[in-house]
Amino acid sequence: MASEEPKAKKQKLSEEEKTESPTKKTPANLSPNTLFGMGNPLLDICAVVDKDFLDKYTLKPNDQILAEDKHKALFEELVKKFNVEYHAGGATQNSVKIAQWMIQEPHNVGTFFGCIGRDKFGEILKKKAEEAHIDAHYYEQDEEPTGTCAACITGDNRPGNCLELTERSLVANLAAANCYKKEKHLDLEENWKLVEKAKVYYIAGFFLTVSLESMLKVAKHASENNKLFCLNLSAPFICQFFKDNLMQVLPYVDMLFGNETEAAAFAKALDFETKDLKEIAKKTQALPKVNTKRQRVVVLTHGKDDTVMALGDKIKTFPVLKIDPKDIVDTNGAGDAFVGGFLSELVQERPLEQCVKAAHYAANVIIRRAGCTFPEKPDFKP
Repeated sequence: MASEEPKAKKQKLSEEEKTESPTKKTPANLSPNTLFGMGNPLLDICAVVDKDFLDKYTLKPNDQILAEDKHKALFEELVKKFNVEYHAGGATQNSVKIAQWMIQEPHNVGTFFGCIGRDKFGEILKKKAEEAHIDAHYYEQDEEPTGTCAACITGDNRPGNCLELTERSLVANLAAANCYKKEKHLDLEENWKLVEKAKVYYIAGFFLTVSLESMLKVAKHASENNKLFCLNLSAPFICQFFKDNLMQVLPYVDMLFGNETEAAAFAKALDFETKDLKEIAKKTQALPKVNTKRQRVVVLTHGKDDTVMALGDKIKTFPVLKIDPKDIVDTNGAGDAFVGGFLSELVQERPLEQCVKAAHYAANVIIRRAGCTFPEKPDFKP
């Protein structure tokens, strides 16, 4: 009888796998380049500034804007005038970075592709990506400078203190990030080999505005080889103004992420005629899909409210970790952190419930700090 019990458990587990998860429940032996990300790399430049600096560039505290011509000198002045910290940033790169942080060992589990300039900010970005143990392979060009995101922090006079402050104004200059070229980078044999090595792919919706053809090539590869392709809705404007691009990629998507505002915009764009998050998840899950071997999974976050997951005809909800509002420093990186935590378990072929648990943990850590930063090691207990 003792020898039959493990067998019975194994049979039960395999039945559970069919309904609960698109991946196996046993942990995988991770190797470098298992996770592939492609997106808009930005060098985050973080500094405590004074009100005069904000006024000079007409910036508001707790705001996010795209850089205009009047902001061109801001980035250089920020570096010259203030004590700055640099971080490898951009939505997809943040998620890959957090997945690697959650995994710890081995290094370089995550590969990242994107476009930068041949300049000093590009060199710093390469160094910061290396320090985060990401295997970043950037397409480097001379036409545009490296994309940057200035995080101008106010509310504290201690120079360089970027980790425990409450008000920050973000100014993003995409620049080179908009210049990614499929034929100049993705199509190169040595780069495509890295794509082929991966088992899980993640691209934020922002990249739909940069290189749809690159996204489709990666998505089709994943679909044809029964690998996991993950996409993020990223922002309401993606659904509103780049719906055609989004709908070209969606049939290849195995796992879709989004928050409540992005989900509402998506539902409106597709005439779902509902504002209910569970219904939106269910309808999105049921949209046409190329690879029918895997059911699409839709994961929608809702701030402090339950996370919603649609898989097949099932809708599941997961409560987020409780946090005292006074401990919340910055929620801007929460979405990237959520996805990074999720991917860290997904690449190890863990159950979806555990992926969500890791996602909630990572988001909970990041919102206690300014920017997408984290302690040296995670304290995640599955």
